[in-house]
Amino acid sequence: MEYVKNKALLNIYSGAGGVDAQDWASMLLRMYSKLAQQKGWGFTILSQSFGEQSGTKNASCELTGDDVYGILKNESGVHRLVRISPFSSKGLRHTSFALVEILPETTARDIKINPNDLRVDTFRSSGPGGQNVNKLETAVRVTHIPSGIAVAVQSERSQAQNKEKAMQVLASRLAQKMEEQKAKELSELKPNVAIEWGSQIRSYVLHPYQMVKDHRTGVKSSQPDKILEGELDKFL
Repeated sequence: MEYVKNKALLNIYSGAGGVDAQDWASMLLRMYSKLAQQKGWGFTILSQSFGEQSGTKNASCELTGDDVYGILKNESGVHRLVRISPFSSKGLRHTSFALVEILPETTARDIKINPNDLRVDTFRSSGPGGQNVNKLETAVRVTHIPSGIAVAVQSERSQAQNKEKAMQVLASRLAQKMEEQKAKELSELKPNVAIEWGSQIRSYVLHPYQMVKDHRTGVKSSQPDKILEGELDKFL
């Protein structure tokens, strides 16, 4: 499979924790955008689904820069946040989870997609709270019917550009699925990832103490505020 060396796809999904988890997904989105800014990478939000109250249900982004996939690939996994919830009237401590997925972008020509297997829907781009930010149906959702994979893109100005980008992202998602199927044939040891307790790769604790810990490497930082501002080098 031929991958685009200097491009990567970042997907973030809120998990267990309701509105707190959706807010946490937005915090992670901001953290990676800050990291990209510091590294001089391009960072484009392709699509973002907002929560009813606050935060992000899921978001898909494209990053461009030297070996961006190689640098970020180990960020894939469940990220856990512990803090005093800003949404709790009683000021209770809350634990939230979000899944980060880093994929290499693949060229669309590497994946043969039958046009008859696709369903293409158009819709209006929207902002937080469901408000319409575009009166034209320029946003595009492409669904690969056999696999059930759906990709939405609303970052470009025209419907044609959004469809082209959606096809690129779909190709990368299908490539990942093919790789996972190949790995599964070789080993049945790979578990399904649940976005909840026990599956986190990194914890960000803001209360009752301040600590970010990577559970795979044991690397720690007592300055979560700096980590959340994109200073991730020691973890990367």
